[in-house]
Amino acid sequence: MLSRLRRAIDPFLLLLLLLPVVATFAPARGVAADALDHITVVAICLLFFLHGAKLSPAQTRQGFSRWGFQLLVLACTFLVFPLLGLGIAALPSSVLNPVMATGFLFLCILPSTVQSSIAFTSIARGNVALAVSSASVSNVLGVVLTPLLAAFLLGSAVEITPESLLGIFGQLVVPFVAGQLLHRRVGPWLKEHSRVVSVVDQGSVLLVVYAAFSVGVTQGLWQVVPPTQLLMVVLVSCVLLAIVLALFTGLGHVLRMERADRIVLMFCGSKKSQVSGLPMAILLFPSEQVGMYVLPLMIFHLIQLFVCAVIARRASSGAPAPATATES
Repeated sequence: MLSRLRRAIDPFLLLLLLLPVVATFAPARGVAADALDHITVVAICLLFFLHGAKLSPAQTRQGFSRWGFQLLVLACTFLVFPLLGLGIAALPSSVLNPVMATGFLFLCILPSTVQSSIAFTSIARGNVALAVSSASVSNVLGVVLTPLLAAFLLGSAVEITPESLLGIFGQLVVPFVAGQLLHRRVGPWLKEHSRVVSVVDQGSVLLVVYAAFSVGVTQGLWQVVPPTQLLMVVLVSCVLLAIVLALFTGLGHVLRMERADRIVLMFCGSKKSQVSGLPMAILLFPSEQVGMYVLPLMIFHLIQLFVCAVIARRASSGAPAPATATES
């Protein structure tokens, strides 16, 4: 019984749940906070370098070859989601705090996930090669589209400055391109040591989460976000995820896609990247409020991982492996 429970609990998800608690009672302050900021930047740069090095340029080019499907995923990610986010932002302040509403709108303009989208597609026996390209295209273009949508939809809530844009470009785009250029040298080693990317991926997210909540706690995060508001954020996250999963699953059936491709559309279209979102939030939002703005992203991310894991495992039951699937 105990061994089954240990296998069922993902240590990363457990840490994601615990870190806000740790930051609440022991936030980073002063010199420790400054050091944490520098370490976080290095971890983010390393993460995007490794993602660039792991993904071959041929896979990147392949992502654009099925341009119709890619445009559909991009429309789900950067058009349908923002429209839903505008609907959430229009909720009365008595229902959802304006800062939380802005946080949801920021969540809705983020790119799709890479690692979890591919992992869940593989578990559900979908088209893994297409998931790799779709998630990668979403993240590469998201570095440009998310700041543009933030400037257009979020207005004064974000600080769109040359420095913030340069920070996004320097921390996300430059390392990714450098990784692509060094793929032939680094890629084979990463394929043999895939755990390295996973550790850096999860480690960088945990660092950013702790840093963001540390700043939020020192600025009075939990005085601004009472338990009733936290419960509302959870409820809105569940409703938002249910809507996009139903919408994109139905869209795949309406367009008469093959089962393997419908799975890709469902997972890549409905998921939002915490890996890309947290660094962007730190660069775009005022530092003293970033913890509040990323709270919806944190909660939605946890819920989407739990729900999609269940969906993927159920979808894998009795489903044949697609001929187009490859190792991610």
